[in-house]
Amino acid sequence: MSTRKKSKIINDPIYGFVNLPGDLISDLINHPYFQRLRRIKQLGMTNLVYPGALHTRFHHAIGAMHLMTEAIDVLRSKDIEITNEEAEAVAIAILLHDIGHGPFSHALEHSIAKNISHEDFSALLMGKLNKEFNGKLSLAIKIFNNQYKKKFLHQLVSSQLDMDRLDYLKRDSFFTGVSEGVISSDRIIKMLHVKNDELAIEEKGIYSIEKFIIARRLMYWQVYLHKTVVAAENMLVNILKRAKELSSQGEELFATPALSVFLKNNYTKKDFEEYPGLLETFALLDDYDIFASVKIWMHHKDKILSALCRSLVDRKLFKIELQKEKFTTSYKQQLIQKAGRKYKVSDKEAAYYVTSGEIENSAYKTNIIKINILMNNGKVLDIAEASDQLNTEVLSKTVKKYFICYPKTLNTRP
Repeated sequence: MSTRKKSKIINDPIYGFVNLPGDLISDLINHPYFQRLRRIKQLGMTNLVYPGALHTRFHHAIGAMHLMTEAIDVLRSKDIEITNEEAEAVAIAILLHDIGHGPFSHALEHSIAKNISHEDFSALLMGKLNKEFNGKLSLAIKIFNNQYKKKFLHQLVSSQLDMDRLDYLKRDSFFTGVSEGVISSDRIIKMLHVKNDELAIEEKGIYSIEKFIIARRLMYWQVYLHKTVVAAENMLVNILKRAKELSSQGEELFATPALSVFLKNNYTKKDFEEYPGLLETFALLDDYDIFASVKIWMHHKDKILSALCRSLVDRKLFKIELQKEKFTTSYKQQLIQKAGRKYKVSDKEAAYYVTSGEIENSAYKTNIIKINILMNNGKVLDIAEASDQLNTEVLSKTVKKYFICYPKTLNTRP
């Protein structure tokens, strides 16, 4: 008598019951590398502005995989040839696309290690998983890296209209309560097609795409680049920077074993490629390592580290100014000098209290994989050309703003 494995489902707050397509995917979800995503918030410090934004990378990865299985079903119904092996591989590719995210997602992207992105970490971890699963992820990795012959499969994973974006806009809108981010992912997926080995949207879906692009722009300003979120995340970056500086000077700081390794060293991508054990240590890090340390560091004898940590824990966040032009060096230096006098530290140390930088928002980039509209006559047009509602110049323009953060207790200009 043959035994049939019971199909597994996950109850998702956005889509309802999500079926896990196959035992391999179930095994990957149960792996410690993937379970770690339960302990990494999707939106970093955004819950300090939108209290509901406590969902995790785990939620998002499951949701993106669910949308991928729906997209595959739709394309197959339109006679697009996708084998069972390809369907499983592209589902794995989207499931694991964020597996390399570090603590607090994008907030600490370049603070844990130098010049290595979460995409790089994802690729390295997928490589390790492929060895562990005896090469069963080889096709998924090819699709993830855009090295497979069917280019549209990679576009489902990474493009300007991929399953990643469809899920995070809908999910982040739900958990933040920002209704401007609501999109019709169901309709967009129903309108999917493939033309000349590229993803396309049927002409009757053009208005859903227009709303998708506008929703993305609004979500960036209202959520991802919200000025208070930017201030909080820069405070966290400076906390890690100060902790690393103290560690380099021989100061013993409280930290989990995994975090301690990264506080004492500035590893690069080359180090991770040469020392496989280092990647294993990175895979032990999550939000809990960071925030447990921040809570302890509130009481550290270093007054800069303790002040920054206490401000973040108690949500006494820095003031932030935004403008279209760069802040002058003299203005920043003036704030640093004020911080130095107020907190009785050197100008070099006072720089931890004053952070400047820039943020960018681009709703649609015409210089990368475009969103194709498949017209009723069979012709394929770029959305910017096909749309009669969206101004192409405005649509493709990158809006850049400059910011400067500092404690509210500093005297500022009127």
